[in-house]
Amino acid sequence: MGGTPTYLARVAAANLSVVSLDLARQLADVTLDGATGRRVADAAAASAAVDAALLAGCALLASEQVGVATWCVESTVEYLKTRYQFGRLIGSYQALKHRVADMWVDATQARAVARYAADCLATGSDDVPVAAAVAQAFVGPVAVRSAEECVQLHGGVGFTWEYPIHLYLKRAKSDSLAYGSAAAHRAALAALVDLPTPEA
Repeated sequence: MGGTPTYLARVAAANLSVVSLDLARQLADVTLDGATGRRVADAAAASAAVDAALLAGCALLASEQVGVATWCVESTVEYLKTRYQFGRLIGSYQALKHRVADMWVDATQARAVARYAADCLATGSDDVPVAAAVAQAFVGPVAVRSAEECVQLHGGVGFTWEYPIHLYLKRAKSDSLAYGSAAAHRAALAALVDLPTPEA
């Protein structure tokens, strides 16, 4: 049995340094040099608890990622319905309509994937590992693409750092890496269903 025991440590704030892409949810690696702690679980129990928590996190984070993608679609549609350029509503351009339609299709598919992962977790299904891997392999990239398209389709104002879109872009990107990359989840999925590991 592998794994590392789990300890509860008391650490002064001065020992911590946090640098994060998403300032609304700061995530960081924490190194505890010389910190004292109390052992709360042995290696096997700690590994099982951490694995279960990570699996639940993967499954549930997909719902937040769907929320990001949905917000991006809705805000882009609203912007395209109100912004005029050269005397014409920009939402009337066919090329932009197709891009938003693709965003909507992606978000709708991602919603189905996230709901399945959440249902598997809620019902204790044996399919949780597969559903969680599918959720992060599929939904993470959808959220990032949706946020990137949202920036693009908002034109010049979309590239303004202070504009709210960037909060969603940062959240989409940090979420897509929080539990491993989409490529890592595709590899995990391949191992779960006995398929050759896909290339990154």
